Amino acid sequence: MTYHWQAALAFVASLSALTWMGRLLAFRIPALREMRELNRAADQDKLRHERFRAAVERSKRAGLWTNLACDVAVLPFCVDLAPRPIGRQLVDILLVLMIFDFFYYWTHRSLFHGRALRRIHALHHRAHTPTHIDAFYVHPLETAIGLLLFLGSIPLVAALRGAPLNAFSMAVATLIFTQWNTINHTFVHLPRFPFRTLDRITSLHAAHHVDMNRGNYATLTMLYDRLFGTLERPVHRTTP
Repeated sequence: MTYHWQAALAFVASLSALTWMGRLLAFRIPALREMRELNRAADQDKLRHERFRAAVERSKRAGLWTNLACDVAVLPFCVDLAPRPIGRQLVDILLVLMIFDFFYYWTHRSLFHGRALRRIHALHHRAHTPTHIDAFYVHPLETAIGLLLFLGSIPLVAALRGAPLNAFSMAVATLIFTQWNTINHTFVHLPRFPFRTLDRITSLHAAHHVDMNRGNYATLTMLYDRLFGTLERPVHRTTP
C-alpha cells in the first residue's frame, strides 16, 4: 500500500478548480442567474432564524471535518497520478457514483426513513419547499454518513480494480456528487428546453420533501427507486 499524498493534493486542487470553473460558466446563462437570485432571497429569509443558521453551520463543519479526515487518512491510499485510458476513467467515475447511490438508497430508505435515524432525518424534512440552502440544513450525523458513503465508494472501487484510481477522475466524480446533491434542493422554474433534465432532477427530489412517507430515496439517479418500487411522480413548483 502506497500513500500518494501528491495525488491527494492534486485531487483537492482539481476539485476546487472544477467547482470554480463550473460556477463561472453556469452563471453566464441569464436564466440560471435569475434562479440563483431567487434562491438567495429565499435562503436569506431562512438564515435570519438563529436555529436554522446554527443547524446549517453545524452541518457544514461536520462536512468539512469528514472531508479532511478522509482526504488525509483514506484518499491517498486509493488514488494516484498514473495516466489511464479515458474509457476506463469514465467507467471508474460511473462505478463510484452508482455504488454510492445504491448504498445511499438503502441507508436513506431503511435508516433515515426507518426507525433508527428517522428523528435525525426529520430535521432535513422540515424543508417542505426546499431551496439551495436546504442542501445544508441537515443533522451533522446525517452529513457525515452521506459523505462517508460516497468517500467510501472510492476505496471500494479501487479494491475491486486492484489498483488506485486516477485522482483527476475521482475529482470529477466528487464534483458530480457534491453539485448534484446541492442542485437536488435548489428551486428552479426554467423553460423545458434546454433545461428539461435540470427541472426533472429538482422536481423528483421536491416530491421526496412533501412529507416523510414518500419515495425517491436515491440522490443521483432514480434507477434504484424504479428497481425497488419507490419512484414517485415529480412535483413542479412555480415559487421558491
